[in-house]
Amino acid sequence: MSRSVALAVVLITLGLAADMTAAAAERVGIGHAISPQDFAAWDIDVRGDGAGLPPGQGSVTQGREIFSQTCAACHGDKGEGRAVPGAVGGFDRLVGGFGTLDTASPTLTVGSYWPYATTLFDYVRRAMPFNAPQSLTNDQLYAVSAYVLYMNNIVPEDAVLDALTLPRVKMPNQEGFITQDPRPDVRSKP
Repeated sequence: MSRSVALAVVLITLGLAADMTAAAAERVGIGHAISPQDFAAWDIDVRGDGAGLPPGQGSVTQGREIFSQTCAACHGDKGEGRAVPGAVGGFDRLVGGFGTLDTASPTLTVGSYWPYATTLFDYVRRAMPFNAPQSLTNDQLYAVSAYVLYMNNIVPEDAVLDALTLPRVKMPNQEGFITQDPRPDVRSKP
């Protein structure tokens, strides 16, 4: 069977499956079209270049207070992480680890490993605080991001971050990621 015939069979099968799924959902009365408002609530991803960052701003000083109230219980007062008694691992360390990535025991932190400051904002926005994800305002998210970056000596203590300044923050490991994968099994085919 040629590639084009196989592709056509797969596409037809997928199309039939989608039609059958939609028909079954309608027949049993489940599912509905998502409203623009419902979609907007889940459309919160932020890219490395800053696309998707919302309006707002936050300072290191504001972030210090928010971190103390909402983050330190798990991540430690200075972002050093916390062990969980009786469990393997614990809550992630957020600071330090510089110069350890090429060692036998690398310490992966926001400052030592993450390539983009916007990744910090995106992750905190989606998943933190652990007991109440997506509960921080945009201003609080910018402030916590500023404080974590400050603790890693990446931004100065007087830094104020927003949708324009956060993507401009140069992370220490930004150049440490492979942008073109040379393996033949993952190379894009013409």
